[in-house]
Amino acid sequence: MPLPAWQPVGENFTLSCRVPGAGPRGSLTVTLLRGARELVRRSFSGESPRARGAVLTAAVLARREDHGANFSCRAELDLRPHGLGLFENRSAPRMLRTFALSPEPPRLAAPRLLEVGSESPVSCSLDGLFPASEARVYLALGAQRLHPDIILEGDALRAAATATASAEQEGATQLACSVTLGRESRETWENVTVYSFPAPLLTLSAPSVPEGETVTVTCAAGAQALVTLDGVPAAAPGQPVQLQLNATANDDRRSFFCDATLEVDGEVLSKKESTELRVLYAPRLDDSDCPRSWTWPEGPEQTLRCEARGNPAPSVHCARPDGGAVLALGLLGPITRALAGTYRCTAANVQGEAVKDVTLTVEYAPALDSVSCPERITWLEGTEASLSCVAHGVPPPTVSCVRSGAAEVIEGLLHVAREHAGTYRCEATNSRGSAAKTVAITVEYGPSFEELSCPSNWTWVEGSGRLFSCEVDGKPQPRVECVGSRGTTERVLLPLAPPDPSPRAPSIPSEPASAPPKMDESTCPSHQTWLEGAEAVGPACAALGRPSPQVSCSREGGPWPQRIHVSRQDAGTYLCLATNAHGTDTRTITVGVEYRPVVAELAASPPGGVRPGGNFTLTCRAEAWPPAQISWRAPPGALNIGLSSNNSTLSVAGALGSHGGEYECAATNAHGRHSRRITVRVTGPWLWVAVGGAVGGAALLAAGAGLAFYVQSTACKKGEYNVQEAESSGEAVCLNGAGGGTGGNDSAQGGTEPDGTAETPAGGEVFSIQLTSA
Repeated sequence: MPLPAWQPVGENFTLSCRVPGAGPRGSLTVTLLRGARELVRRSFSGESPRARGAVLTAAVLARREDHGANFSCRAELDLRPHGLGLFENRSAPRMLRTFALSPEPPRLAAPRLLEVGSESPVSCSLDGLFPASEARVYLALGAQRLHPDIILEGDALRAAATATASAEQEGATQLACSVTLGRESRETWENVTVYSFPAPLLTLSAPSVPEGETVTVTCAAGAQALVTLDGVPAAAPGQPVQLQLNATANDDRRSFFCDATLEVDGEVLSKKESTELRVLYAPRLDDSDCPRSWTWPEGPEQTLRCEARGNPAPSVHCARPDGGAVLALGLLGPITRALAGTYRCTAANVQGEAVKDVTLTVEYAPALDSVSCPERITWLEGTEASLSCVAHGVPPPTVSCVRSGAAEVIEGLLHVAREHAGTYRCEATNSRGSAAKTVAITVEYGPSFEELSCPSNWTWVEGSGRLFSCEVDGKPQPRVECVGSRGTTERVLLPLAPPDPSPRAPSIPSEPASAPPKMDESTCPSHQTWLEGAEAVGPACAALGRPSPQVSCSREGGPWPQRIHVSRQDAGTYLCLATNAHGTDTRTITVGVEYRPVVAELAASPPGGVRPGGNFTLTCRAEAWPPAQISWRAPPGALNIGLSSNNSTLSVAGALGSHGGEYECAATNAHGRHSRRITVRVTGPWLWVAVGGAVGGAALLAAGAGLAFYVQSTACKKGEYNVQEAESSGEAVCLNGAGGGTGGNDSAQGGTEPDGTAETPAGGEVFSIQLTSA
């Protein structure tokens, strides 16, 4: 018999099987089955042989396991006792569907307030469902049916959807949820208020204004909203708020805030809007962003920054007022003492410019050279002198000199006496380090006779053969002649005996009465430095000994001239020989020659100019000793310039028109400065269009070739020349001598111009070429 469509779990249902017309009934057995398992079996034995048909009914408790199970009935007629067989028949199976539904209503999660046009998640969930997959969910916002996503977790169900309110739903409405399973349903609902609250409108009379103009700021919102502009509320809901101001530089990037509030169903809602004002103003160079003074230690790489305020953002260019070095702002580079000085920083934009002088101080350890602190000093007895060594260094070093073996520092003006002679150690110190040097002081004094060393009366015995002995004290060693007079033979020169080493001879503090020559580091330094171009008489060497030795120096066995004009070829090794009556002493001296810097090469790569957006490199090579510090001066407005670690290479990536112009490379050391200049052209394809087609282009090339030949044929000859379009000839022009000087190797796109410290080679001639355009 048919089963119920849905059977609640835990309740009984009836299984009924009818076997109509079967007989005899006494031979009939009926069995109720769940699948293949027997539930109830009944035999009808003992019934009348004429009885026909049978009915079997049983009550069964519905379980979860019965969901989807098949129930059937089997009938057996056993006629074997009557000589016949066992007959069997089976009913069609009936499937049972069981379910369980919690008595609790679904749980609904929804916002209490929902803004028109906005989306909000809503969900409906219910536990204790079986089978949960068979449940049906109905979710709706007012008359708007939602289409949720169903999530099943065991016996739990969750339906999630997005609710979007329309203007027609504004006001109070309901969000309803219904869950149906089997023949039962559970439902719930929540009240939702749909409201309209547009964002406030914040406007500026002009988003960008020059400094000094008046700006009006307006804040407005819907009819029921109350607006507040930067803390100032409107007079009533629905009315706007306005603010007027005279724009200044401090108002640039100033933010304005508009707040709107609306009360909905007892809850206060708020919305905010902001905007930014841009004020155009001329550059400002403040001390905080561009200090008036920088102090850096020499050596480590640093990033120099000078930033300007302004709108639009200004470009900043710092260069020496005399047109010298340019600071590579914002780039990491080494700090050298050549960068020290005062720079003029100019910040510019379309609104104007600002100028500020800044000072760069480079601190470095002290140095004591032979000019400011000589290794040997000679004083004259009886005069006033001071032992002052001047040291180079930043901050200015303090210098103190102490005599060897003593602790007292020599200060102030001295009344020179013989005991001041000796060796002193001078030390220069500042916050960056110290340097020391040994200084030998020699005190010279005139000859003087004493009775013990040169008696005023002598008595000789004729024929004794004695020599006249007369020693004199003095420095340098005096020469003594004794000439007869007043009764003796006039102008007779008496032969003098060698100095007597007797105790009666006066002593000289720094030298014995007689001693062989001796040279050491204090009297004849092993390493000496000369300056190219100066005059020298030889290495600075002296010797101790008595009588005073004669010192001569030679190089590779050749004699030393009386006086030379120092050149670099004079550097090398010298042998100095000291001689007196008691022996000789030799010392090997190494002489180094320092010379002023010369920029030997300044070249551009590529050599023929660069197109906009291209890259180029300038290479500067200088000859100098000690090695020169390299600095650059670039055209005003040339930004994003890169320098190598030793400043010898300047590079630009992505050239702009502002990178075109004259670049100067300057080499500086302690002996001077020298510079050369080169011109870089940033040219684009439009230059070739101006030629006017293929014919014009061919003519231009021919003119260029002829010009190149003309310049080559006339370069380095005396006279005045009118060279048409010489700047684009690509040929060299001589200056300061035939193929020499500082400009001989510069290409046409960049020539050199000697500055005030550059020198013309000795004996060279200066030629001039006048360039005028056609």
